[in-house]
Amino acid sequence: MCRSSTPQPLPFQKSSLITFAKDLRINASDAENKLWHYLRSKSLLNLKFRRQAVIGRYIVDFVCHEKKLVIELDGGQHYAQEEYDKKRSRWLEGEGYKVIRFDNNEFLKNVDGVLEIIVQCLMGR
Repeated sequence: MCRSSTPQPLPFQKSSLITFAKDLRINASDAENKLWHYLRSKSLLNLKFRRQAVIGRYIVDFVCHEKKLVIELDGGQHYAQEEYDKKRSRWLEGEGYKVIRFDNNEFLKNVDGVLEIIVQCLMGR
């Protein structure tokens, strides 16, 4: 059995989640960087978004706390973790968040369409 020299924190410890979220921001996908361009600095409907934000035991791609909206951009790895994603979405919905998901390629091929869906969700439609 291989052991590291320092014990690793459990994935649900807040400090380890914050560190992991910072790493995710640094290593964001092209789709995440492009969507962040449209969401940052209150660019969309003058609402504040955070990226790679910790909510409970989870890290979400983008969140507007004011409107309780979580936006997820899914790469290929999400097809292998579909059950985990469903459980995570149910938990977030239980906390009052609406979760919307887009495939990275879907977003990159249809930026305007995805942004329109996001705007409609933010406006409660």
